[in-house]
Amino acid sequence: MSKVRDNAVELLAESLRDGMTLAVGGFGLSGIPRDLIDAVRDSGVTGLTVVSNNMGVDGKGLGVLLENRQVRKVLASYVGENKRFAQQYLDGELEVEFNPQGTLAERLRAGGAGIPAFYTRTGVGTLVAEGKPHAEFDGETYVQERGIVADIALVHAHTGDADGNLVYRYTARNFNPIVATAGKVTFAEVEHLVPAGEIHPDHIVTPGVYVQHVVQYSGAPKDIEQRTVRPRPAMAGQSSQQNGDQA
Repeated sequence: MSKVRDNAVELLAESLRDGMTLAVGGFGLSGIPRDLIDAVRDSGVTGLTVVSNNMGVDGKGLGVLLENRQVRKVLASYVGENKRFAQQYLDGELEVEFNPQGTLAERLRAGGAGIPAFYTRTGVGTLVAEGKPHAEFDGETYVQERGIVADIALVHAHTGDADGNLVYRYTARNFNPIVATAGKVTFAEVEHLVPAGEIHPDHIVTPGVYVQHVVQYSGAPKDIEQRTVRPRPAMAGQSSQQNGDQA
């Protein structure tokens, strides 16, 4: 049975409820499931716990959920690009649980693999480890971290088929594959939707068994978080020609 759905807004509205935990793919604004995030905003749900590497920027990506005050708690590894996030945290409106980036990735991977907890040396002796169980292995102290299983996972993929198999593109892959496995129900928006069987099995990154719903990406322009422009160095031949012309 095809997993392709026509309307992301209506589909998510049927599944969302106040107080849910959402795991969301992306890194900054790269690879974010923009249409699905907008659908969450439009649903009006509140009290959400959001698990994501970061919360986008002001007015873009997951930042739109902060603007609507739909988020109660955030689990993230970096939040430095969002002033509204900082203000809501300082005002006591937002609960924040910081995770080392590798630990956050492993918590999502563990949750998707059915592993309830694991031990890591990262964070031992810091605020990150306070209140968590510790254990000693081979003379080293480790802290226990819990796997993350979200009620709903939202991801963005470059290519997907009707069975929910997904392929990502370059750095837009980032957190999307592990987020896709960590949701009890996973929604994927895809840029290129192809018939089942058209993706070579060796190229599939996320098998369709992890994905319940697929929607076509709207094609909205992709925002760039920070743009740096610098002069392009002239090639040696071009420089010589320009010098000759000037002479």
